[in-house]
Amino acid sequence: MAELLFWPALLLYGEAAVGYLGDARRPGSAGRFATWGVRLGWLAQTALLAVQAARDDGFPWGTWASSLELFVWLVVSAYLIWGCRRPYRLLGLAVMPLAVALLVAARAGGGTGIGSANHYSNLFLVLHVGFVLAAFAGLTLAAALSGLYVWQERRLKTRPATILRRPVPALATLDGLALRTVAWSVPLLTLGIAVGLGRLVARGDRFDALIAATVATWVVWCAYLGLRLVAGWAGRRAAYLALVGFVFVVVVRLALPGSHFA
Repeated sequence: MAELLFWPALLLYGEAAVGYLGDARRPGSAGRFATWGVRLGWLAQTALLAVQAARDDGFPWGTWASSLELFVWLVVSAYLIWGCRRPYRLLGLAVMPLAVALLVAARAGGGTGIGSANHYSNLFLVLHVGFVLAAFAGLTLAAALSGLYVWQERRLKTRPATILRRPVPALATLDGLALRTVAWSVPLLTLGIAVGLGRLVARGDRFDALIAATVATWVVWCAYLGLRLVAGWAGRRAAYLALVGFVFVVVVRLALPGSHFA
């Protein structure tokens, strides 16, 4: 059953990625089809996650591959809050190809299979994995908003002839949305890290590279909030810092998977 739901989700996300690319070249019907691809793909993936939750005895996303699948769903869910609105279609050009690539990686790593038993409690996995992945999904979206900000700022400076043909949110709107998204995500990341470190100390386990990278990611995004709220950073500087923070998210999610939850 999981296989039957995985492929529609992947194909619909792929259709959305291609549609947003077409909409970027010529705004119109391609963007509308892409939006429906995101919505229907999200429904298919939601059903997939529901099947996994029903068939597994415990938290079914405790491995790297399966947590990557859950991460994709969280990213697309965050995007669907307002990302399918016409002015934000270019944001889908950044989000949906990433969703497709990560979903393929999750499938290749066995993310749609039956979860293997592990020595972590369900409550710990829900709090630690759930909070951290939700935070990373929000930070990914904030980075996409920041990337759109940088692109739009450069576009306004060059003033191309097609500038009025492609509606994009105002720079201040993109900047404010990125800040609010990070402001919601950092507390979630803090809670997720605190739960993980609490268990680490209680069991007397050692720090590994993934823990160190996660803490470094938290420091970078806390610095983002501090510089924005205290030092008054905004606009291009804040956008570039968000993109740097996203590099840390990528390292934690992809470069250091290992056996952290094995």
